[in-house]
Amino acid sequence: MPKCVYCGKMYDVPRGLTLVMNSGAVKHLCSSKCRKNMEMKRRKVNWIRKKGAAKKDIKEEIKAEVEETK
Repeated sequence: MPKCVYCGKMYDVPRGLTLVMNSGAVKHLCSSKCRKNMEMKRRKVNWIRKKGAAKKDIKEEIKAEVEETK
């Protein structure tokens, strides 16, 4: 069972997408949602964060990111 390089989800073989890069690296993606987000270089979307993180922690991280960009 391959593991998605974007969200970390394990998925069955007939599903998903396998990308072979020019450098020879192989990347497994579980869905088109993961593929599209990886192409747009998004990494901090709520659905890929660990489920154990509290909403309070997520809000604090977002506030810290906003303050850093200012």
